[in-house]
Amino acid sequence: MKVDQTTSDIRPHTKIAIVIPAHNEELTIIQCLASVQSAIEQLPTSITAYLLVVLDSCSDDTLALVKAAEVDYIAGDYRCVGQARDVGIRHAIDNYGATWLACTDADTVVTDDWLLQQVAHIMTQPTDMICGVVSIDSWAHLSPQTRKEYLAHYQDKMGHRHIHGANLSFSSAAYLTVGGFAPLPCHEDVVLVEQFESAGYAITWSNRVRVITSSRLQARTSEGFAAFLVKLEQSNSQS
Repeated sequence: MKVDQTTSDIRPHTKIAIVIPAHNEELTIIQCLASVQSAIEQLPTSITAYLLVVLDSCSDDTLALVKAAEVDYIAGDYRCVGQARDVGIRHAIDNYGATWLACTDADTVVTDDWLLQQVAHIMTQPTDMICGVVSIDSWAHLSPQTRKEYLAHYQDKMGHRHIHGANLSFSSAAYLTVGGFAPLPCHEDVVLVEQFESAGYAITWSNRVRVITSSRLQARTSEGFAAFLVKLEQSNSQS
């Protein structure tokens, strides 16, 4: 199916929902939530924003910390980031009436203007999806060669082609039309972008929409961002 025009724009009373999957993120969740709350506070009063954490098979103190922060949450035993994202997004659409969804991760900090930049893009040139960029929070525990190779590979510019579940936003109407996140343990973000592209939806590749993500090497999935850093570091240590 091809679409002829974008489905999303920012109008008065627009409702944005930020959905964050979390699996045992007691060390990072508070900083993440605080950064999102700060980004919400920058929005004009014509826009309502909701924050939802999807607790996925948590056995640490993540739940208690989310409750203490007085943030909405749902919990399940998905053991699958793609399913957790999809459950949260559909919950936000059904219960909040969200028309725009913004995704990040529990080990990520968003910039103060993270949501404002999304709104600015949509107001300037309506779009159905925005793919943002990520910065690394610390290189201290990684080799200089790993940093060099990563920065040489990464395109921190408008029109980049990087895809991060930690910095991906989209129209709820378009999301439902393409079927949403697939129940995959990794690369669910890549598949969703491919679905948007196949359907002919407008995608903005922006380096104005930014987040700072963890450089931890304890991977949650075998092919996620941490796993990528591990492989790069291992390759450099053997060379």
